[in-house]
Amino acid sequence: MRSDSLSDEELTRTAQSGDAGALGLLLARHQAGMRAVALGVLGHAPAVDDVVQDAALVALRRIGDVRDPAAVGAWLRMIVRNACRMRLRAPRDVPLIDEFALPSSDPTPERVLEHHALRDWVWHAMEELSPPLRLALMLRHFSDVTSYDEIAAACEVPVGTVRSRLSQARAKMAQALLATASSAHDDAAALTTARHREGLHTLAAAEQGAFAEVVADRYAPEVVLIGGRGERGGRDLLLGGMECDLEAGVRQRLVHTVASRDITIWEMDMISPADDPEHCPPSLVWLVSLDQDRVRRIRLFHPGVTAVTT
Repeated sequence: MRSDSLSDEELTRTAQSGDAGALGLLLARHQAGMRAVALGVLGHAPAVDDVVQDAALVALRRIGDVRDPAAVGAWLRMIVRNACRMRLRAPRDVPLIDEFALPSSDPTPERVLEHHALRDWVWHAMEELSPPLRLALMLRHFSDVTSYDEIAAACEVPVGTVRSRLSQARAKMAQALLATASSAHDDAAALTTARHREGLHTLAAAEQGAFAEVVADRYAPEVVLIGGRGERGGRDLLLGGMECDLEAGVRQRLVHTVASRDITIWEMDMISPADDPEHCPPSLVWLVSLDQDRVRRIRLFHPGVTAVTT
């Protein structure tokens, strides 16, 4: 496929049918215009590249929402423009910019298939990132831990490091997306579903007194746990912490899973005992690092509770 042989409308319709290569060509074609909008609003600021790369990620997930395929350039520039305005109004911490895409209509079976194809392409490209960059991007764009401060706390790094990792990740994503556009991709939904079921199984086993069996089967002997208060240890801390929570009447409910090849994010609701409703924070995030499908490291993080300084 040649970018100079197809119109914007043709490329957009092809991308909406699930052709990742067409979307990559669209983004390459309009990158200069998107950057020009960001420069016009923000000036020559470091945030220009971040805004353009964020807009590209939104387009990857929302290309099916374009109602006028011939005007896809204007749609991309609109996402950039509104993202810039939000950044100016909230310079310390910019919310995700999915809200700037056009409203979705009810999904048809064709749209569902199309989104699956593009989603798998995005996740295949994300697998090309190093684990630290991928984790920052997964938290920022696919979880509820989206602020720079919370990502810094969860990853135990300064906020400046988070900004740097996100900037590197976005730039590398743009390169990886173009490089992998014509490749076959694994089913990202299947991986996420499998990891979600694993999380449900882990919690159920814990409540049934079989958490130690799960740890013996799925966790490396040298697994490292970093707890919600910064405590560090291995299997004993992991097993003891779970047992202590259960004995206190605390329960966890898995509400969301984000997964890549060697990183899993489990977002939990924490349910305190009825006679002590303030016993624990309302939510907990498990950041799980895997090696050869065995858990090597777990970082437990309470959003809105833990903080770090730059």
